[in-house]
Amino acid sequence: MSSIGIFDSGYGGLTIFDKIQKALPRYDYTYLGDNARAPYGTRSFDVVCRFTRQAVMRLFREDCRLVILACNTASAKALRNIQQKDLPRLDPDLRVLGVIRPTVEAIDSISRTKHVGVLGTTGTIVSRSYDIEIKHLFPHITVTGEACPMWVPLVENNEYNSPGADYFIKKHLEHILTLDGAIDTLVLGCTHYPLLLDKIRSFLPPGVTPFPQGGRVAESLADYLSRHQEIDGRLTKQGRRRFLTTESVGKFSETASIFLHQSIEVEQITLTESLQ
Repeated sequence: MSSIGIFDSGYGGLTIFDKIQKALPRYDYTYLGDNARAPYGTRSFDVVCRFTRQAVMRLFREDCRLVILACNTASAKALRNIQQKDLPRLDPDLRVLGVIRPTVEAIDSISRTKHVGVLGTTGTIVSRSYDIEIKHLFPHITVTGEACPMWVPLVENNEYNSPGADYFIKKHLEHILTLDGAIDTLVLGCTHYPLLLDKIRSFLPPGVTPFPQGGRVAESLADYLSRHQEIDGRLTKQGRRRFLTTESVGKFSETASIFLHQSIEVEQITLTESLQ
């Protein structure tokens, strides 16, 4: 089974997985959540790199020839090191892709004012990965970031529809729009945030559009596979799904149902320091 591997530090990557499997239903997938060590958003650069590499290597051992980092923090802090340092020495045919680049590629066509906001975890915002990538591709776009540290706990504790969530969502939206009133596009730079989409929209003024990543990442992956037939040809296509977690099976199943709206079978694993 040469499946597409999808990794996230927690549960938010399931929003990416859901969009990908709907866009490419024939493929086999292995989802790995490092839920026991989540969240990654407040961890140091070195720790995120180490944890992400452990997860990627595990997916390689599960015969995933292509791995998607469905985590903005991991994409921001670990992707480049893995691509440049690990893959050349392991196997030139292995691929690891992130979620930031495909998201950024769509920004210029969406924003009219060319003023864009990025909502994310503290780790993603501090890394300035979106700022750097957007400025690289579209130097004419002004970027403003806003860290929203309470949004992930709201989702993972199933409080995202509660009245208590309103305060934290409204607070950060008002703040980023105060920093730049010309913003017309808000990138949801965390894979948990699509579950907050209805509330986010309810607090935004007319003319400001939230931009979740899942659909765009799925489109980008479909295009990537169509352009790389040598990679596509190695992937099995029997519609199989596996879910791996470092957390308890019961906890993962319960929380995953919030994201996928269905029950799933889960396997518990342990990630090690080995990178071979």
